[in-house]
Amino acid sequence: MHEAWMRAVRERDAGAWADFVYAVRTTGVYCRAGCAARLPRPENMAFYPTAAAAEAAGFRPCRRCRPEQDKPAGRAVAAVRRACAMIRAAEVAPPLATLAAASGYSPTHFQRLFTRMTGLSPRRFAAAERARRMAGLLPGAGSVTEAIYAAGFNSAGRFYATAGRTLGMRPAQARQGGAGMDIMYTVTDSVLGPLLVAASPRGVCAISLGDDAAALTADLHRRFPRARLAEGDAAFHGLVASVVGLVEAPGAAHDLPLDIQGTAFQALVWNQLRAIPPGTTTTYGDIARAIGRPRAARAVGAACGANPVAVAIPCHRVVGRDGGETGYRWGAARKRALLAAEKTPAKTRVR
Repeated sequence: MHEAWMRAVRERDAGAWADFVYAVRTTGVYCRAGCAARLPRPENMAFYPTAAAAEAAGFRPCRRCRPEQDKPAGRAVAAVRRACAMIRAAEVAPPLATLAAASGYSPTHFQRLFTRMTGLSPRRFAAAERARRMAGLLPGAGSVTEAIYAAGFNSAGRFYATAGRTLGMRPAQARQGGAGMDIMYTVTDSVLGPLLVAASPRGVCAISLGDDAAALTADLHRRFPRARLAEGDAAFHGLVASVVGLVEAPGAAHDLPLDIQGTAFQALVWNQLRAIPPGTTTTYGDIARAIGRPRAARAVGAACGANPVAVAIPCHRVVGRDGGETGYRWGAARKRALLAAEKTPAKTRVR
């Protein structure tokens, strides 16, 4: 029985949603099959027939798949399972209307149903599947570009366009030094000290933490020497307030638009970072294995260090192989505070 359950978890089989729950000993969280959270190691998993049994054993429900909720209707389970199969089998992700028509639900209702049961919208599920397919091809590919084409992208530009829809990322070469960009920015106070927020019309391009406002501003000018930089106006303050709120509650979900630049490898790493559930940690090695590059733990560390948007891409959730604290671009004390804030509502100012 456990072997079949393990297979359902590994394949993210939403059709097995009501059959069992699985708990992760290292995080204290339990989930349903089909959950979009990062897959745990088999040796860290325990299976229970019901959510109540998992909670009696001391585990808490996952925030993404909400495993404590009532069993969904059989028709709904079948519809989501069919949609997942359609997405996996297609070269190009089927549009929402097509998936909904196959399910017999309206597009709006189907989107809500799919998102509730998998933790991802159909569009994001399709993007994750394409990224998973590409990651599986990377070990045997001669280059990242080769893997991009083999995964079904028509061009490297198509891959970046997909990354842009999920991460807001464009190729660094096309925007070297921020040429042609209009960037608004401001430095404000936060529970972690001075906080710089910068954004183009497309989305947030920098979230930086530090001890000195002038140093943060100077660093922004160094990163975007060819951009047109201007201090944020009143309308910009709404976006800044959202970022401040995220810093205060780093475990909360967010839909901040991002406009960041990086390589294809960095995009894979940053995508994987966003899949780490709040309140949990992972290692560089685990991320390397998850993206299909098991020997690239050091390169994963470099990609984490290059993350331009603190907290929005949660590189603070990455720890050393022994579980110990590792370096953090914005300071070890801030990393500890962010991890603590994800486990407790208490706010501690770091100076």
